[in-house]
Amino acid sequence: MICSSVGPVETGAIKAVPGVPDGHAVYAIGDIHARLDLLEELEGEIVADAARRGAERRTVIYLGDYISRGPSSYGVIEHMLAPPLPGFERVCLKGNHEDLLAWFLDGDLIAGKDLLNNGGIAMFEDYGVHVPDPYDDDDTLGFLRRTIAAALPPAHLAFFQGLQLSRTIGDYFFVHAGVRPGVPLAEQKPLDLMWIRRRFLMSDLDHGKIVVHGHCITPEPVVRPNHIGLDTGASQSGVLTCLALYGQERRFLQTSGPPAPSR
Repeated sequence: MICSSVGPVETGAIKAVPGVPDGHAVYAIGDIHARLDLLEELEGEIVADAARRGAERRTVIYLGDYISRGPSSYGVIEHMLAPPLPGFERVCLKGNHEDLLAWFLDGDLIAGKDLLNNGGIAMFEDYGVHVPDPYDDDDTLGFLRRTIAAALPPAHLAFFQGLQLSRTIGDYFFVHAGVRPGVPLAEQKPLDLMWIRRRFLMSDLDHGKIVVHGHCITPEPVVRPNHIGLDTGASQSGVLTCLALYGQERRFLQTSGPPAPSR
């Protein structure tokens, strides 16, 4: 989904200058969507940026949606299972595409259809599961559910099952989709954290923290007083975006890779 505009937001909603703890460099990466090539390129930029800062603590937060759309779902998960960048803590959050996969594996055929309709065919094919056309009848979806369950390596399944929903560092709250306005962060529901869109994007309420999220594609990173959006459609655009935070400084790192290769 491309969000060309999130509507008017009152710029004076949050007055304090946000930051992260001194000596802590924090990097948040938007939706990867099976672009291992871009992820490796961006992580190289992160390592170089952190070295220039000389931070005592370094954290990379991946905002979810590792799979589907792009050509390397399997490769991205293998990459995430490897040791983190040297000297970095790795935090892996859960996106709505991982949520759809979980529902499908639990027997929700509608979730499986939604996943396949939104780039999941590329993911299944990458795991060696051929998706016939059509695939939307219950018998075929049931067959695909059993087949993808058998094709997932146990370590990949454990990765999906172990994903976190959010992380707070300093004045920032990191999550895949956003938060429900007016609800304390500690009381947010998982469905909103992974799926919410318009109600969150259109709100100018102070959420208590600056919410850093992906989930909604925009041509450039979106910076508002109460949230920062990082999904720049990497699977198709070739632009994977990272928010770099150090003290009260924030800047963006981006890839300049090519659009998705044809399959």
